[in-house]
Amino acid sequence: MALESRLFRMLIQADRLSKTASSCHMRSMRRSSVRSPPAVLPPALQVQRSTLQTVTALLPYLWPARNIGARIRVVIALIFMVLAKVATVYVPVVYGRIIDALTPHGPALAPYAVPMLLILGYGLIRLSAAAFGELRDAVFASVSQRAVRLLALRTFRHLHAVSLRFHLDRQTGGMSRVIDRGVTGMQSVLRLAVFNIVPTALELAMVTAIIWHMFDWRYAAITFVAVVVYIGFTTALASRRGRYRRTMNDTDNDASTKALDSLLNYETVKYFGNEAHEAQRYDHALARFERASVRVQVSLNMLNIGQALIISAALTLIMLLAAAGMEDGSMTVGKFVVVNTYLIQLYQPLNFLGIVYMTIKQGLVDMEQMFALLRVEQEIADKPAAAALAANLSEGSAGEVVFQDVQFGYQPNRTILKGVNFTVPAGGKLAIVGPTGAGKSTISRLLFRFYDVTAGRILIDGQDIRDVTQDSLRAAIGVVPQDTVLFNDTIRYNIGYGRPGASQPEIEQAARQAQVHDFVLKLPDGYDTIVGERGLKLSGGEKQRVAIARTILKDPRILILDEATSALDTRTEQDIQSALRAVAHRRTTLVIAHRLSTVVDADEIIVLQDGRIAERGSHAALLAAGGLYARMWTLQAAEQNLEPLPVT
Repeated sequence: MALESRLFRMLIQADRLSKTASSCHMRSMRRSSVRSPPAVLPPALQVQRSTLQTVTALLPYLWPARNIGARIRVVIALIFMVLAKVATVYVPVVYGRIIDALTPHGPALAPYAVPMLLILGYGLIRLSAAAFGELRDAVFASVSQRAVRLLALRTFRHLHAVSLRFHLDRQTGGMSRVIDRGVTGMQSVLRLAVFNIVPTALELAMVTAIIWHMFDWRYAAITFVAVVVYIGFTTALASRRGRYRRTMNDTDNDASTKALDSLLNYETVKYFGNEAHEAQRYDHALARFERASVRVQVSLNMLNIGQALIISAALTLIMLLAAAGMEDGSMTVGKFVVVNTYLIQLYQPLNFLGIVYMTIKQGLVDMEQMFALLRVEQEIADKPAAAALAANLSEGSAGEVVFQDVQFGYQPNRTILKGVNFTVPAGGKLAIVGPTGAGKSTISRLLFRFYDVTAGRILIDGQDIRDVTQDSLRAAIGVVPQDTVLFNDTIRYNIGYGRPGASQPEIEQAARQAQVHDFVLKLPDGYDTIVGERGLKLSGGEKQRVAIARTILKDPRILILDEATSALDTRTEQDIQSALRAVAHRRTTLVIAHRLSTVVDADEIIVLQDGRIAERGSHAALLAAGGLYARMWTLQAAEQNLEPLPVT
């Protein structure tokens, strides 16, 4: 369906949006030897909710609290439902009277008038039954579709609200299947439970009462017992099929995850020539899904056979009683037809009830993981009284950044930062360098508040970032990451993403500062050029410059440059460095760098080693100290023809 397709595309888009932060964090995770166990979904999604809990979670969407119009439509739809069922159960009664009126030995009636009126009434009642049913669906359509829309929107927003840790653990393929099935399951439950289970129960009650009134208690007793046995049998077997369905869902998630992950990493598969290996992994997942699907289908066949047996036995018993009534004259031809018609009419909703029950049961199973997803709590949440980050106007547009004895670890038993202290004055430039795994990128993740510190605190203009809203904090910070992932949209959209609603001249000005405007103009479609999945149609340097333009357009108070020019050649890097220096003017800048030539102009350079600040000072002072920084510079000088360490 269109809604599920849009939600799937939005989920993939959300995956791209989180790739930048995820990639940097994953490097830190690998360096710190932290490993996440492979799973189709995070453990929180494995929590299974009971049917009652799932239905309870669904009710607010069906009966919205602050939507009087929707509640009125639900009531009107219920009225139409009752009218449709009343008309339906009276159709056999009128039909039987027509037969008695036309039977030669029937009651003495006017030759033509009464049968004609009964026939007209029969047609009108049948039309009413159909019309009320269609009106019911038409009135309820807006309620059900709005409920599905609200659930899809809530899920999408929740995915953006949960922590980065959650997104690093999840896999897009399995997640998309959970959401796809959850939305479809909700549509099925809303459509079938409200206007099939309840109407069928109402019809069964009315039919049983009419049969008892028109005939005797034996007919009603057989009907009642058949219904009870039918429902009990269906419920028992459906519960077992629910377990089979869960297994099938899990194997479906696994197969979808493997397929999507393999296709997203198409180039890697080609690099290593592992097409056969990927096909084998996918086939093993499909084989497990095949076995689970067969069990689901066979159990459905057994269910249908049992249902047919119960209904056929009841139908045979009642028809035997009716035949005996015809023999002793207690039943007319019309009544015989009525009881037969009622039984056939009763068989249809009962048979459909089994299908509906199974569909609803499967829908509730499909919704379990989706509602469990919505119950995943935000690891990083705003405090109830959190205020917006206030700017220190006396310092201009920049902001002072202070790390006070910051300690942090991704896992309790593995500390990454061990008491880091530094201050970046408003408008100042701090460079963070050090060996791989020292915790450089972790500092940027903490400043952007993807995680909260374990101990210590981080201040911006004297405000603890845990006391301000995340929206205002992140609005004040711009990040140019090393690994840039773009949306599968135009260059205009990707640059304009830095400030939605920006005008074309503003987008072009940002592109000029990022040294990408001239390149874009040379493209056949200019700013309307589609960059492809994750920007793969552009080179690494072109993607990096688009990312820089996007950050320039955002115009943040604080800049974080995480290896921002690592994908560029030397000449382009020099041009971009000039642009970045212009952008960083009057802004606080943190530069995370491996290439030391990019940080020589920093006001202060701190050298991280094993989660601590090993050295700090200016470029010249650190070279003169002859420590870790000087050794790193000497090694890079040999590789990049930099100015060698002076001999003293």
